[in-house]
Amino acid sequence: MALISFIDLTKRFPGVLALDRVGFGVERGSCHALIGENGAGKSTLGKILAGIYTADEGEIHLDGRRVRPANPLIARQLGIAMVHQELAFCPNLTVAENLCLGELPGRAGWVDRLLMRERARMMLREIEADLDVNQPIGELSTGQEQIVQIAAAVGTHAQVIVMDEPTSSLSVRESDRLFQLLAHLKQRTITVIYISHRMEEIFQLCDTVTVLRDGRHIATEKTAQTNPDRVIQQMIGREVVSHVPQHLDRPPGNEVLRVENLSSPGNFNNLSFTLRAGEVLGFAGLVGAGRSEVARAIFGLDSAATGRIFVRGIELPSGSVLAALNAGIGLLPEDRKRLGLVLTMNCRENTSLATLSRLTRFGFVRRREERSLVQRYAGRLRVKAPSLDALVAGLSGGNQQKIALAKWLARQCDILIVDEPTRGIDVGGKAEIHQLLDELACQGIALLVISSELPEIMNLSRRILVLRFSQANLLRLMAGVQVSSS
Repeated sequence: MALISFIDLTKRFPGVLALDRVGFGVERGSCHALIGENGAGKSTLGKILAGIYTADEGEIHLDGRRVRPANPLIARQLGIAMVHQELAFCPNLTVAENLCLGELPGRAGWVDRLLMRERARMMLREIEADLDVNQPIGELSTGQEQIVQIAAAVGTHAQVIVMDEPTSSLSVRESDRLFQLLAHLKQRTITVIYISHRMEEIFQLCDTVTVLRDGRHIATEKTAQTNPDRVIQQMIGREVVSHVPQHLDRPPGNEVLRVENLSSPGNFNNLSFTLRAGEVLGFAGLVGAGRSEVARAIFGLDSAATGRIFVRGIELPSGSVLAALNAGIGLLPEDRKRLGLVLTMNCRENTSLATLSRLTRFGFVRRREERSLVQRYAGRLRVKAPSLDALVAGLSGGNQQKIALAKWLARQCDILIVDEPTRGIDVGGKAEIHQLLDELACQGIALLVISSELPEIMNLSRRILVLRFSQANLLRLMAGVQVSSS
């Protein structure tokens, strides 16, 4: 008998039917994959189980009895926890404080800090993690934060853990560490619901895969009895055709960007390259090699950076975002939710955000011009949203990425830096983003594309620049000595 049974679960949001009578079972002690395109309902289902959302219709049965986790506290009492894609911690608090935040040990009305730290160490030992419990969360890497989230879940004695895109922002080494943790959890018969777009992970880690499409249950099969091509077809209802970039058949235009001896203390050193109109230059390298830091420096966000940056032969002043904007440079950051979008604003407001100075008169936005501009670029990027006034937070990851990109196209940037363009985006969405970047290059826009996925960077780029972090620098960093990347 299944440990968890979803029976006809339905969930509606304004203008969206997120789940439509979804039903399937999850076996005890298994690693059960949940896969589907962005907007298919995967995260919604996980959040209903974890008590973050409540279903409008349907039932959940846990170990044979009906449960209704109305909030995360009730879910935790039922032995259910969730590791979120977007990490939710208090960055100014320590590891110990974050781990015990839901149940701080006290004595005579005061927090017992000795007991809190010991309890946190026990939670970390439970998953064989070695972290300093006194270190502020904000100083940890993304992978270490992920480990703390898992420790928090296991520390509540959860028997069911939902993991939502756990490797979307991890390096290869951090992902390997996570996979070891999953094997450890499986040995303890903890049930894992593993939400991911990454097919190789699913077939490496998971016993069973459930496919959702447009909020509906399509299939649940043993991974040993299916294959990636079959799962992709179930996900999107069609065959995905690999896109062959058209811009590679065209000669690039004139040089539009030249970087000379660009350096940033502790990040990268003496970097020089050129970029031409209609060219895609790929930046490859491991997480931490300095790729995103280079993008920030070019965009004027690194006041400590030295070197020279020329746009069409004119040198830009160092550390000036305004100068970069006026020169036609746009930056689509890696973390679209935190740095690329304002989630409390709607699609229209996010798209016009970088162009407001051109849309205002006497301090007022010309709404008709704004709406016309936004409709043009939302249509060009094939954004799927209930309306342009829908909150961007309610869109799928792929459509959020399109809105973040539309913001810079609306400003008519002709040099675009795109950091991890398909992070957290499904197979179909990736194909759309790749085609879109190729179309932009064909239109003469110069693109600098940073990606951790080698097939993506090799398929899209005319040239590839590789950054690496040397072993000597790693040792200097561990010793607290200033380092540089190359």
